[in-house]
Amino acid sequence: MSDELKKGLEDVLVAESDLSFIDGDAGKLVYCGYAIEDLARTASYEEVLYLLWHGDLPTRSELDAFRADMASHREIDDDVLALIENLAAADADPMAALRTAASALSAHDDTAGGSDPDDARESGKRITAKLPTIVAAFTRLRNGDDVVAPRDDLGHAANFLYMLNGEAPDDVLADVFDQALVLHADHGLNASTFSGMVTASTLADVHAAVTSAIGTLSGSLHGGANANVMRMLKEVDDSDKDPLSWVQDALANGERVMGFGHRVYNVKDPRAHILSERSEELGAAAGDTKWYEMSVAIEDYMADEKGLAPNVDFYSASTYYQMGIPVDIYTPIFAMSRVGGWVGHVLEQYDDNRLIRPRARYVGAEDRDSTPLDER
Repeated sequence: MSDELKKGLEDVLVAESDLSFIDGDAGKLVYCGYAIEDLARTASYEEVLYLLWHGDLPTRSELDAFRADMASHREIDDDVLALIENLAAADADPMAALRTAASALSAHDDTAGGSDPDDARESGKRITAKLPTIVAAFTRLRNGDDVVAPRDDLGHAANFLYMLNGEAPDDVLADVFDQALVLHADHGLNASTFSGMVTASTLADVHAAVTSAIGTLSGSLHGGANANVMRMLKEVDDSDKDPLSWVQDALANGERVMGFGHRVYNVKDPRAHILSERSEELGAAAGDTKWYEMSVAIEDYMADEKGLAPNVDFYSASTYYQMGIPVDIYTPIFAMSRVGGWVGHVLEQYDDNRLIRPRARYVGAEDRDSTPLDER
């Protein structure tokens, strides 16, 4: 047994998976053998969910049945909605609200409580169907708006935008948002996915695993990055500086330019390529491409001067912003997408389970004697 310390488990192989493959040097991301560019162009989020949970893309009849089943589980129980109302009234952090409400879903799921593959897949489907309802309801309630009930005649992406804004989105917005969900659905053993796997390895149920993963995603080094990118872009816009001067000053002050570099990719994130195009399209359609142009200027500077490429967060930020989505629910939206990968990896963990239990090297004090309490 090696005693080599690998902080952050970097480059440590802990599992085998059929779900996603990343080549960080080539800028390649694959789901179940399909290049992300191919899936983003041709497959809906529901199709990708089916792929991640069943191993193959669905036929037309399989997809129709799957979509109908997903849509039938979008509503949330009254006491979960009451919990969301209380969290909104308390001005809870959106990710804390999502984590709490997601955990509460288990009380109303008759498939919850075990690791049986069929039950686990069914629980995962129900959770995935309900997370958008939770996010939309929380966002509207904290703004003093009435909750909008889900519709079963809209796709997963379009239905969320409808519940969020109170009106059905046009085809362009629905397509862009659906594509963003596809791009974020899975990404190897990222921190939140691994957290969910660790929980599942104890044979805790899918609700517990997803709740663990949501908690992990909430950290600023993981899911919060795209919100921080948009906050940075707005700060640039509010300043009296051009983007390059702002970046130069930020770097000179030891500040980090958000949205650059990645633990896995050494080149531009393939998902950033796709979302940069959609960001430009949305800006052009609205007659204002300033966010896209600002982003490109910063990207070019960082590449030329620092040798750093943007990750998916850099362009998802302006894409979501131009869709009118509040900045502080970017991370809950990330969770709405990534839950597909979480459930897929949890299913793999159950299928060939071994309790995940690494060890730590002890570096503390030795040979100490305990003194009775009254003598300390």
